[in-house]
Amino acid sequence: MRARHQRLYINVDHVATLRQARRGDEPSPVEAAAICEVAGADGITAHLREDRRHIQDADVEALATMSKSYFNLEAACADEMIGIALRLHPPQVTLVPERRQEITTEGGLDVAGDAERVGRCVRRLRDAGIRVSLFIDPDEETVRLSKKCGADAIELHTGQYALAGGGDGPALDALVHCAKLASDLGLAVHAGHGLNVANVGPVAAIPEIEELNIGHSIVSRAIFVGLPEAVREMRGAMDAARRSGAHSA
Repeated sequence: MRARHQRLYINVDHVATLRQARRGDEPSPVEAAAICEVAGADGITAHLREDRRHIQDADVEALATMSKSYFNLEAACADEMIGIALRLHPPQVTLVPERRQEITTEGGLDVAGDAERVGRCVRRLRDAGIRVSLFIDPDEETVRLSKKCGADAIELHTGQYALAGGGDGPALDALVHCAKLASDLGLAVHAGHGLNVANVGPVAAIPEIEELNIGHSIVSRAIFVGLPEAVREMRGAMDAARRSGAHSA
């Protein structure tokens, strides 16, 4: 089923990355979030990593209370992170994998290998009234296991699609197939990682995908055109792809 409006959530992690380069106060990811909301973002995403390499506790405290749109907290399946989420009670938590040595998230959750722990975290969050999404690779078994774990949504990892250069091919086929399967199972479908204005179109055109989480390319583009314009460019590329997909359906 095609969502009428595909949501754009801006990940502000890399604003915090720039700030942490000098351990100062600027640029503020909270201020960036407010600018993104005014420019047309439907929500804000931030990943509080266990090593606190970019987003800090004070950032998520502020985002959870000050966001005027919708706040999506990304966090690992760890007791500390689940405890923070339960205290802050954001509308949505997206459970993601974490490896200390990685620069950015390199793949989806290993739901098959850690189903008990993932399911336990999902239950704790849902019992508190928090919507839960799982960040997963576009793999049929993992989609089915996500449903069994009780998740409300999945976020399909688009990294392989981006690395392949975007456009048609096996990576896009996997996203299309898993988005349809997840929707048929009653899961909401999100996507993100490595998306930019040049490659977002085919993913945005997948009818079952309701939400895209995009950060690095927007923050990078903002250096040259400013943050509001970078958000508007991405919003425009998504909307154009959505209209094109609707016309060809």
